[in-house]
Amino acid sequence: MTANLFTAIPEHLPEELTTILQAGEGVRIERIVSQGHSSPQGFWYDQPDHEWVLVLKGAARIEFENSTVEMKPGDYLNIPARTKHRVAWTTPNEPTIWLAVHYGKSPAPPT
Repeated sequence: MTANLFTAIPEHLPEELTTILQAGEGVRIERIVSQGHSSPQGFWYDQPDHEWVLVLKGAARIEFENSTVEMKPGDYLNIPARTKHRVAWTTPNEPTIWLAVHYGKSPAPPT
């Protein structure tokens, strides 16, 4: 069965929309749709898995602890596990459509 990443996007997005497209052992593929959404002030993702993200439409700004990355259609980025990051900005007047691949896991931090 085929599907299209650009369909079934609600006209009004009060919250970022994440759809799991495929999942299996050690991998999860998601479509994320943002429209003017950003991470809450002071919030940082600190994920146990690696994340490869590709912007298909729109634009975004990803903030890391010591840098910021601007992304436009076609730009992709690999975020290693346990790398603190946040979405600082996404295009407000059109959806930003991402393809995200979560894979592998970093070892659990020592207790």
